[in-house]
Amino acid sequence: MDKILPVIYMVGVLILVLPAFLQSNSKLKQFLKNLSLWAIVVIIIMTIIYMLN
Repeated sequence: MDKILPVIYMVGVLILVLPAFLQSNSKLKQFLKNLSLWAIVVIIIMTIIYMLN
């Protein structure tokens, strides 16, 4: 249960953020840039969480 709850929260945030994210990134270059920034942020957060456990 401890591993399922954060996944549920992340999916919920993704559902809330995704429509505005897609609407504001109509150009492919801008979309890929913002997507890569989000991926870096998620990887950093996941690394920190992994190191603390």
